[in-house]
Amino acid sequence: MEDRVMQFEDLEAWKLARLMVGNVYRLTGCDGLSRDFGLKDQIQRASVSVMSNLAEGFERVSVNEKRHFYSISRASCGETRSLLYVIGDLFPAQAGDTQTLRGIATKVAKMISGLIKANENRKN
Repeated sequence: MEDRVMQFEDLEAWKLARLMVGNVYRLTGCDGLSRDFGLKDQIQRASVSVMSNLAEGFERVSVNEKRHFYSISRASCGETRSLLYVIGDLFPAQAGDTQTLRGIATKVAKMISGLIKANENRKN
């Protein structure tokens, strides 16, 4: 039996980030919010950045490059959470969904922090 090499799709943080992206896209399809193109586009880009930079960081060989992309991913989690507050404030009907998504974004950020720490330990 051949050993399977781990891929970015195996990362729990990436899987959860993917779920978050789907939920963000569903949320931004809601009435009112779907017509706020600036806000809708910004949160979509931020959430996709979380997922994409996790994948890119995982695929990098250099420990410093991995840290760089994981850090961008974690920062994009913060941006996503901040934008979810804006949506919750401006579109009260979506407040419950934004609260749930902020929880997911926080969990993803904690997982990314773990990846950064593991990466640093590998460096030392």
